[in-house]
Amino acid sequence: MESFVRSPIPPFSRINSFHFHMASLNKLFHRFSSPARSYQIASMAASSSSASKMAQSADVGGESADVFEKIRAHQEAAARLAPIVEIRTMLDRSIRGVLSSHSKVHEGYPSGSMVDFACNKDGSPILAISSLAVHSKNISGNPKCSLLVAKDPEDRTDTVITLYGDAITVSEEETESVRGAYLKRHPDAFWVDFGDFSFVQIKPKFVRYVSGVATALLGSGEFTGEEFKAAQVDPISQFSYPVTSHMNKDHSDDTKLIVQHSTSVTLDFAYMLDLDSLGFNVKAGIHGNTMKLRIPFPRPAHDRKDVKTLIVEMLQAARASSPNTE
Repeated sequence: MESFVRSPIPPFSRINSFHFHMASLNKLFHRFSSPARSYQIASMAASSSSASKMAQSADVGGESADVFEKIRAHQEAAARLAPIVEIRTMLDRSIRGVLSSHSKVHEGYPSGSMVDFACNKDGSPILAISSLAVHSKNISGNPKCSLLVAKDPEDRTDTVITLYGDAITVSEEETESVRGAYLKRHPDAFWVDFGDFSFVQIKPKFVRYVSGVATALLGSGEFTGEEFKAAQVDPISQFSYPVTSHMNKDHSDDTKLIVQHSTSVTLDFAYMLDLDSLGFNVKAGIHGNTMKLRIPFPRPAHDRKDVKTLIVEMLQAARASSPNTE
């Protein structure tokens, strides 16, 4: 598990959106330090309806400043996956993106198409495309393309990945295994067996990510295709959907209590987004602002049972420290 851990304050090129939101907020504190005035401050990671808008007014010279300072310190110390593992995992768990290919009709211009995909074992995105599709004709003429994937399309401050590579038709020998990998992510895609459909893999040459868009600081990083393929998908990420769905449906108050205990900040709500070996991410309401926060596990999780054990331990610790719970 040690290989998945990155230092609390990574190098500039590797900083993710959470750290950028913290840095942005910190700069606002220094700029607006007068306790006599209230200012509009940007939400660290705004909800879908306000990602690019200013958050509600907060008295940065008083209680709110203390709250946001606690959050900043907490997020800087929160354990996260190494950047390349996080990006590899994010792409593996994604199913839709924008394919950019070289237009055959409008020479010299890119052509964008929304496509479903799955990832092969080496991280190569798999597409099931019809010979009738424009992008199919484009890549037959020029295989160089890119696939853009947004972690949260509704939130412009969240991570966006662009994978550059060559689109290669899957060989007959590989078709069955590739078909299985694709249908695992898209079980209802019956059309993959139509006569005009075939499988294509995008062999990665470069993978670039950007985070912190529309915040005071912008973060980005780039990996070679070989670095990307050598990275491992976090083994616990596969349990994100069942665990977060269960927690959000049946234990939302427990999630809120755990996050409050972890951050030492009172919340309006907490909604679990995803998880990995080192912790989970939530969307939380704090003083009228909506923010995305990283909540670390007390220790790395090794399997699904361990995830349950860790969450129970965190809940017990939160209840023990809260005077309002039994």
